[in-house]
Amino acid sequence: MSKNSFYVTTPIYYVNDRPHIGHAYTTVAADVLARFHRLEGEEVFFLTGTDEHGKKVEQAAQEQQLNAVELANNQVIEFKNLWSALSISNDAFIRTTEERHARAVRELWRRVAGKGEIYLGEYEDWYCTPCETYWTQMQLKDGRCPDCGRPVEKLKEASYFFRLSRYQEKLLQFYKENPHFIQPESRRNEVIRFVESGLRDLSISRAGFHWGIPVPENPKHVVYVWFDALANYLTAIGFPKDSQKVNKFWPADIHLVGKDILRFHAIYWPAFLMAAGLPLPKKIFAHGWWTVEGQKMSKSLRNVVNPLDLVARYGTDVTRYFLLREVPFGLDGDYSEKAIRERNNSDLANNLGNLVQRTLTLAQRNFPEGILKKGEPAESEQKIQSQGEAVLRQLRQDLSEVAFHKALIGIWGWVDSLNRYIDQIQPWFLAKDPNQRVRLETVLYTLLESLRFIAVTLFPFMPGAAQRLWKQLGVSQSIDTARWSELRWGELPEKLAWPDKLENLFPRMEAPMEEKEEVAVVSQNSQIELSDFKKVELRTVKVLAAKRVPEADKLLELRVDAGEERTVVAGIATSYSPENLVGKTIVIVSNLKPRKLKGIESQGMVLAVGEAPNVKVLTVDGEVPPGTRVK
Repeated sequence: MSKNSFYVTTPIYYVNDRPHIGHAYTTVAADVLARFHRLEGEEVFFLTGTDEHGKKVEQAAQEQQLNAVELANNQVIEFKNLWSALSISNDAFIRTTEERHARAVRELWRRVAGKGEIYLGEYEDWYCTPCETYWTQMQLKDGRCPDCGRPVEKLKEASYFFRLSRYQEKLLQFYKENPHFIQPESRRNEVIRFVESGLRDLSISRAGFHWGIPVPENPKHVVYVWFDALANYLTAIGFPKDSQKVNKFWPADIHLVGKDILRFHAIYWPAFLMAAGLPLPKKIFAHGWWTVEGQKMSKSLRNVVNPLDLVARYGTDVTRYFLLREVPFGLDGDYSEKAIRERNNSDLANNLGNLVQRTLTLAQRNFPEGILKKGEPAESEQKIQSQGEAVLRQLRQDLSEVAFHKALIGIWGWVDSLNRYIDQIQPWFLAKDPNQRVRLETVLYTLLESLRFIAVTLFPFMPGAAQRLWKQLGVSQSIDTARWSELRWGELPEKLAWPDKLENLFPRMEAPMEEKEEVAVVSQNSQIELSDFKKVELRTVKVLAAKRVPEADKLLELRVDAGEERTVVAGIATSYSPENLVGKTIVIVSNLKPRKLKGIESQGMVLAVGEAPNVKVLTVDGEVPPGTRVK
């Protein structure tokens, strides 16, 4: 395979139902990786598509009084419309009903059969149609599918079998030699335990229905839907005819999948490829599921989140940012209207949007011709440059580990630093002093150059917002042509073409009226008795040590002296660096019931005013013994 290529795939999605937030999640993640590797100058092949065969598709079509092809055609349009709305940059869209795919499946079958790894026998066991999975009696839970909990049916029919049992030790050896093949590690351990428990030969054909690809040499059977579906990753790159393209992109660099289909990708697929004498993909990454306000998505609960509705309500960039920032990729996540609105208002509007607005307003007002020179950087500007270059390096590492949230935390850490830099330098005062013109120019050039870097780093995540920011910076070069390897500090043109009007990148979002009314009711009825107030113990504490909480951009862990040492976790990291808090005397609620935040037990609550990123902690003037009660 060419060293300068990158092949990323999503699963192919079943057409028995409409697209939901889980489909959007996987595909946006794949799109970020594809855009990132294009910025690295690599030739990228990004594949997504639809899985249109199998009994559950046939049943769904019958329920809607359609034939299976009609159902598939309708759903393909919905998926393609969603990908357009989410700015997905896939290079190909594969459908398993295409003839090119049938040719690839037949060739894969012949290669595996040619090695003596397929035989005709009789199958009798339990089958779950929604999961397209066979189960033994011992594996059932209360007589139902152990994965989805739905009813299963007993099947007894002639079937072709793949000799999966032969591959148990081969797979375990491969996992041992390639420890990063399955990620995250918790999923890898699950797969290894499953394989170690024993593998049975796998039924890979069905004779009870006809919606599928006929088995070569025996059209009375159709190919098992997973043998069929997994082959799509080869079909799309020209297997078996286009050997040049296959050699360029295979093996795939990463298959992104949901955790519910990991077993098929991490056990069956490698075994099929081993049997066919083909290389195995480099990495399979299984992400978690989304719940909705703590509940599993369900039609009966009417809480299935339509991602097109999210885009219509919040916009493409906010939707993409929320999906990848809200939860570490690989863990389960929870969606709520409040959560996505808070992400927009805090991270996007207050932090990044405020930085862009302040910088560009000052630059355009003071340098209307768009001419700014670099000037001689002071120590503060050198620190900003060093942090930006460090963020770029770390971003590469984070995305190589599929840690989208970490990458975004790193970018926003820099955004926070830039906001603090503005507050410390106060360029609006420099603008009033003609003798500080050169200094003002240097400060604004540093901020604009930082925004140029930020636009490029955000492009994989929020391509629309990054392009709008790029345009407002007045850079003539298209952001699409930018390359991370060529991104050098100080190459912002000294002549910029300001747009006619500044655009607010991320407007704040108001809470729905019913939430406002609820808050108003609470406010109007919030009077308490003195006896109630006396139940709350406010005490002074001295901050002995402070540090950031890993993977939580808003949290600091404080070790405080309250008469005795205790730990308090506070959401003030957007406003305070740890070193700036040490030695301060602050006020906490000391008798609050302890609770865990990111696995750390917090033994109190810091009193503060304001909202991120402008939180102000309540401090005490003068020397007060730690643990003194505030009255």
